[in-house]
Amino acid sequence: MVKVPSKFKPRSFKDPDKALAAVQEIYRAHIEYLRHAFTNFAMDGGGARINACYPYVKIEAKATRRGDSRFSYGYVPKPGVYSTTLTDPDLFAGYYREQFDLLIKNHDVPLEIGVSDVPIPIHFALGHDFHLESDLDRNKLGEMPLYFDVPDLSILDDDVANSMHISKSDEPRPLWLFTGPRVDLSLQRLKHYCGTAAKHFQGFVLFTNYQFYIDEFIQISHQMMRATDDPLLKKHRSEYVAFVEPGDKVTLNKNIEKHADREHAGAVLSRMPQMPAYHLKRADGTGITMVNIGVGPSNAKTITDHIAVLRPHAWIMLGHCAGLRNTQRLGDYVLAHAYLREDKILDEFLPPNIPVPALAEIQLTLERAVAEVTGNEGYDLKKIMRTGTVATTDDRNWELHSYLTQNRRLSQSRAIALDMESGTIAANGFRFRVPYGTLLCVSDKPLHGQLKLPGMADSFYRERVEQHLKIGLLTMTLLREFSPEKLHSRKLRSFDEPAFR
Repeated sequence: MVKVPSKFKPRSFKDPDKALAAVQEIYRAHIEYLRHAFTNFAMDGGGARINACYPYVKIEAKATRRGDSRFSYGYVPKPGVYSTTLTDPDLFAGYYREQFDLLIKNHDVPLEIGVSDVPIPIHFALGHDFHLESDLDRNKLGEMPLYFDVPDLSILDDDVANSMHISKSDEPRPLWLFTGPRVDLSLQRLKHYCGTAAKHFQGFVLFTNYQFYIDEFIQISHQMMRATDDPLLKKHRSEYVAFVEPGDKVTLNKNIEKHADREHAGAVLSRMPQMPAYHLKRADGTGITMVNIGVGPSNAKTITDHIAVLRPHAWIMLGHCAGLRNTQRLGDYVLAHAYLREDKILDEFLPPNIPVPALAEIQLTLERAVAEVTGNEGYDLKKIMRTGTVATTDDRNWELHSYLTQNRRLSQSRAIALDMESGTIAANGFRFRVPYGTLLCVSDKPLHGQLKLPGMADSFYRERVEQHLKIGLLTMTLLREFSPEKLHSRKLRSFDEPAFR
């Protein structure tokens, strides 16, 4: 017999911790109900239709009160009722609590917590390690929609993020860019594409388009996990608690006393996922995740669509590019401060004529990291790095286009480099209000007769990858010193924004 969850009446809270506890209580009760019902269905089949719903949070703002006007989030734009559905409040506990706290402080009204009318699809209730196709026969798979709610594409869009959402007069306005089902879909997709559970992703994300960077990151991370007797080195290494690889293979930091005698968890995958992710974890979730997104804007959009729901503090592209200026040398760096977007992948949601601004906090930190790692400072940085427009294309064989037509476009935009991912990652950062940046390394100069060929490319990769990755890691370490309200720029927020960061 499946025990029906308690009837949860809407409750009001002016304490963010109690509001979070109420969300957790509702969510756990409804998830357990669905899981028990599914177990019965898998064993015996049939039965009554089962329905469970997401918890919601609602606020009725009487006035546009605000706290610190420098904040880019934490308040609603005008008086009215605002609400959103919530999911996995254990995974998002710190994030939800921060948003609840700011809303209560900025508007001096309680939050209402209750059960929404948005069903939890059974696929999202079973966890990230359950595979319907392998655990049910074909007949039961076909019968599932008769007894359980399944994902509804009509409520899985990004209209709020795309500034296309229009609330009906009788419904609350959105509090968040995402709904509970939209977040759940991305949590499932992250495990599929990256091979690791969403709980391992950290607040600072590096993207790369080459395995060489991943190999170096793995080597550095494993070194961090090894025990040392050097007190200063031990303190530095103890900053990170674990390193996680695809397959949720966890290597614990042996410099942390409670980990000294514990065995590693997980296993090496026999086949890598499409975009494997690796996580150098800190206890508070502000470590570094690195993802090999492969080549092309489609992959870049796919992975950032899903990582965005985790609300990272920053993501940065570290990759290779074609240098477009004759004065550039192989191995020089390119710091993007503008993007010529010809990737075409986001045109429907963020037209190319919408500017994607550079973010001062990211730009200055990247420049500082390049200076510290390379030893070039001030005017000398110009010897090894150019700042300018990066063109992003969806055509890997862009060199075969009409030379005159292509040169005119790149020249008019003042582009200094071309790649296939950076503009997409920056545009999706802008779209999803995630601070973004790009630091590329020139690996070829096709317009000047230096094509990327096997021997030359292999030599270049070996020489430059280590330094480039060190710059990326240092950048993330420096960005971590910013408080969230300083890092999350007001440049990313429109005049009619949801309150949640």
